[in-house]
Amino acid sequence: MDTEQKIKLVNRLVAGTAIFATMVAIILLLNYYQTSKLDPVESGVIGALVERLDQEPNNEALKLEIRQLDLLARKAYFTSAWQVRTGGFILLFAGILLGILLKILYDLKASIKEPDPEELDNQAARKNSTRWIWAIGGLVFIASLISAYITQDHLANYDDFKLAQLQAVESETASNEIEVVELGVGNEEPGIGNEDAGVGNEEPGIGSEEPGVGNRESGIGSEERDQGPGTTDHGPDPRALGPGSSQYPFFRGFMSNGVSFHKNIPVEWDGASGSNIIWKVAIPRHGYNSPIYWDNKLFLAGGDAEAREVFCYDRNTGEMLWQKLVTDVEGSPAKAPKVTSDTGLSAPTMATDGKKVFAIFGTGDIIAFDMNGNRVWARNLGVPDNHYGHSSSLICWDDKVIVLYDTNNGGKIMAVNVNDGKTMWQHKRNNRISWSSPVLAEIDDKMVILTTTDPLIAAHDLKTGEELWQVECLMGEVGASAAYGSGLVFGANEYARLVAIKPGAEPEIVWENDEYLPEVATPVESDGLLFIGTSYGVFACYNALTGEKFWEYEANQGFYASPIIADGKVYAIDMDGLMHIFALDKELKVIGVPKLGEKAVATPAFADGRIYIRGNNNLYCIGQK
Repeated sequence: MDTEQKIKLVNRLVAGTAIFATMVAIILLLNYYQTSKLDPVESGVIGALVERLDQEPNNEALKLEIRQLDLLARKAYFTSAWQVRTGGFILLFAGILLGILLKILYDLKASIKEPDPEELDNQAARKNSTRWIWAIGGLVFIASLISAYITQDHLANYDDFKLAQLQAVESETASNEIEVVELGVGNEEPGIGNEDAGVGNEEPGIGSEEPGVGNRESGIGSEERDQGPGTTDHGPDPRALGPGSSQYPFFRGFMSNGVSFHKNIPVEWDGASGSNIIWKVAIPRHGYNSPIYWDNKLFLAGGDAEAREVFCYDRNTGEMLWQKLVTDVEGSPAKAPKVTSDTGLSAPTMATDGKKVFAIFGTGDIIAFDMNGNRVWARNLGVPDNHYGHSSSLICWDDKVIVLYDTNNGGKIMAVNVNDGKTMWQHKRNNRISWSSPVLAEIDDKMVILTTTDPLIAAHDLKTGEELWQVECLMGEVGASAAYGSGLVFGANEYARLVAIKPGAEPEIVWENDEYLPEVATPVESDGLLFIGTSYGVFACYNALTGEKFWEYEANQGFYASPIIADGKVYAIDMDGLMHIFALDKELKVIGVPKLGEKAVATPAFADGRIYIRGNNNLYCIGQK
């Protein structure tokens, strides 16, 4: 291709890119104009409905209408915000590409010999016109980018508007105990609309009102389990991890079921001022895994394209006890695989059996250290073919580390020996890719592994890996793990459904629902109550046995971290770092909404009197000073 042909080609690319950038810019400007002129808060619809509710405080249908309208407004906001941010990035990329193409075009034209004087005059005129076109286009480009990032946050105004309206209604109808607080107003201030903060701690749940509710058929949590911490020659003694245990060895705690047995959990703190922050330390390397601990040693992992590391902290002081790079793993890729920023190379949470600690990374490397940081073994399981990155957390029991490895090339579940990393059993799975984690449950006196994926919820025998049963009920990109309680297995995924399954040789779906579904956060069950956190900010409570919805609550931000039950309360941290604390009750009772002071997506870990939270940049120990 000669120079003239190259110039023509680049000219076409410049024109195409300029047209595309102009279209995006115009769309962003129109969006800014429309949102600035059409303020949804001033529509008067919510105001009119709340005024009606003032006159009809017992009108349940009207309450439901307000909640539904509120939910639609929030979903529309989150969708619009994503579109605006994405449009801004696309426009910025188009501008950079256009600049590069213009530089190439200029260099190509500069390599051509000088034209005659008449042609120079014509070129000067064209250049003058071109300058005006680019100047106007540049102004449109800059205005569009500015509009994309200053688009008014109507959601904040919307909440302020609702707060004023609902506080007025609440003050006039407090004697009737109207639960308009279910709209989630006042998420920025702990306790707004919560006149009964702390209610429900003495009598959590609804076990006395409905037969079977709160009757955890697994038997775990009975007095026989309450024998204090300890280990066996093959890893954690199940009795060491139940009630009375001081350990938190896996993602979501004991058996990864999201229920903590620890007491005196704090409900008030502020990361910015340091209130009730016992210690705070910067995390050396980025990751999304959750903290775990055994005795006084707390573990995290971090990783990026340059390196992967495991960190051990003193959980009483925050002091770094040891920090180990993951290197020289046979079979490990020379170059880290491509992953998205919201998953990264260190998303899976570690596991420990009190003697060793285990970590896995998006490279496929799995490694074991002893509690003093000495490397015991390491191997590569094969680089996962995963378009986001591997995120399935580890769990260990007896002498096995359980690994769920669902990729685009097919799924498998495997157990490796805690002592040498060798495969003890491995089973292929008839499923598509997933990002969920294995969960343990004791069902019919058998320890089983529960998994969720597309399209299955399945149970495997812990000893052999044999699949015991499966139910095809999910679809899509499954990130939420299974939950177990009240004798039922629960699974859910956004754009699919929420199901409750009675396990057994012939499992059956007891009930299902598709109103509120999680994208990442795993459901949790306790005392016959099932809790769901969504990525669009709705948190809901259901009757675990029947699927009846007891209440819903709306936050300003979505939930990626999984909710945890602790000390008769439900703790759910949103992506802005606000911890929404509810009483463990079928009535909505907001205990508080303390702020971490930075964004967070990792699930917290709990200890007596303390919470450990990994923010995007720092690790926090929260408790009474």
